[in-house]
Amino acid sequence: MELLDQLKDSLQKGDSEQVSRLTRQGIDEKIEVKIILDDGLIAGMNIVGTKFKEHMIFLPDVLLAAKAMYAGMDILKPLMIKEGIPTIGKVVIGTVHGDLHDIGKNLVGIMLKGAGFEVIDLGRDVPAEKFIEAAVEFEAKIIGMSALLTTTMPVMKRVIELAKEKEIYDRLKIIVGGAPLSEEYARQIGAHAYCYDGVNAVDRVKEFVKAK
Repeated sequence: MELLDQLKDSLQKGDSEQVSRLTRQGIDEKIEVKIILDDGLIAGMNIVGTKFKEHMIFLPDVLLAAKAMYAGMDILKPLMIKEGIPTIGKVVIGTVHGDLHDIGKNLVGIMLKGAGFEVIDLGRDVPAEKFIEAAVEFEAKIIGMSALLTTTMPVMKRVIELAKEKEIYDRLKIIVGGAPLSEEYARQIGAHAYCYDGVNAVDRVKEFVKAK
C-alpha cells in the first residue's frame, strides 16, 4: 500500500507533520488502525532500529523518528482504545535509586514503544519497591533497570530479591543494562538478561514475550 510506504519513509526522516497527515489520511481512507500501526509506524521504527544498530544513523536521528512516531500514535491511540487493540506487552523501566543518568533508559523506552510495547517509565532514582509495585499494578511482563554508577548496581539485586519475596519472579522477566554492567553481573544477581543497548533490549524483550 503506497500510503503505508510513504508513512514509513516519513517516519524514518523524522517528519512529524507528514506522519500526522498520512496517519489521518489512512484513517479517512478506512485503512484498519492496526494496519496503520503495524505496517506503517512500527514497521518504520523497526527500520530505524536496524539502521541504528548497523551505525547507519545516530541517536539524534532515532530521537527525531521517535518524535514523528509519537505524532502518529497520538492520533491512533484513541481509536486503538475504542477498538480494544492490545499492545504486544507491558514493560516497566527506570533508572535505579541513587542514579540520575537516563539517556540510555530513555532510548530503550523509545525503541520499545516503537516496537509496539506499552512502556511504564518510572523515571530516574527509582527505589527497588517502586519497580515491583508498578509491575504488579500494571501486570507487566518485563522489568527493565539501568544504572551508570557502580554504587547503584546493588539496587538491581534488591529488586530481584523483592520479586522473589513477592512471588512474582517466575511470572516476569527482569532485564538490566548500563555501562558498568556485564552478562556475568546479570547472572550473579539473577537477572534474566543483560542488554548492552536499546536495540538489543528490544530484541530480548521480544524474545521473552514470544516465549510466553
